[in-house]
Amino acid sequence: MPRPPQARLVETRQRGWVNPYAGLDAFDFFRQAPSAEIAAFVEHFWVVTWTGLAEPYEQRIVSHPTVNMTITEDFHRFAGVIRGGFSYTMRGSGRVLGTRFRPGGFRPFLGGPVSQLTDRFVEIGEMYGAAGASLVEQVLAEPDARAAIGLVERFLASLGPERDPLAEEVAALVAMAENEVSVTRVDELAARSGRSVRSLQRLFRDYVGIGPKWVIRRFRLHEAAERVYEGLDLATLAVELGYTDQAHLTRDFTAAVGMPPAAYARLRG
Repeated sequence: MPRPPQARLVETRQRGWVNPYAGLDAFDFFRQAPSAEIAAFVEHFWVVTWTGLAEPYEQRIVSHPTVNMTITEDFHRFAGVIRGGFSYTMRGSGRVLGTRFRPGGFRPFLGGPVSQLTDRFVEIGEMYGAAGASLVEQVLAEPDARAAIGLVERFLASLGPERDPLAEEVAALVAMAENEVSVTRVDELAARSGRSVRSLQRLFRDYVGIGPKWVIRRFRLHEAAERVYEGLDLATLAVELGYTDQAHLTRDFTAAVGMPPAAYARLRG
């Protein structure tokens, strides 16, 4: 069944965006792949621009198990894995330039466990001093979004990150948790990885910033958001996604998305 026009931006690549910019012609979104030099660390860049908003617009985000660097006039910061949902209110005209790192991909830049950033926002200037503050100034002063992405790419490359086999292993495991809906438990993911449950938990906290149970459950919530919109019965969906019952799915969904599944389906439909 074709999706309605107002959902034109809602695709798998934008899982976690709650009703993104639905029906609002004032918004424009694009995503750009990184250059080969930093592709081992960065998943993609994304840019949202908006013009002439008559009313403030709140966009709610259900976060992924990744670190993001975001630069806009209102803030310029790194976001670790945020376990609860969070939102950003846009007014007037503006632009957000985001860098989504691969799961584990920020570990070489941080030089320590990514769990240090969990549930935290850290200013770019605080993390990288004068060089970070200069990057922010340059990006905000650059009117062309793709040229601004080039500034970020060169900055990240200048930090000299080194490829880490463990980061690449964890990225593959996170991808498995996202794409294979049948994986609903940590022991299943551990068996596929060839690691013990404890070893997998340590790896995820060090490189992703959060444990594998949270990662699996978050991706199942992303799946639930898409399937609820398509009209699938909640009881059936709960069983498919590994929840004990419909009430359990509803509680998790409401906590992350900010509304129960039935309300979300009405909002999207």
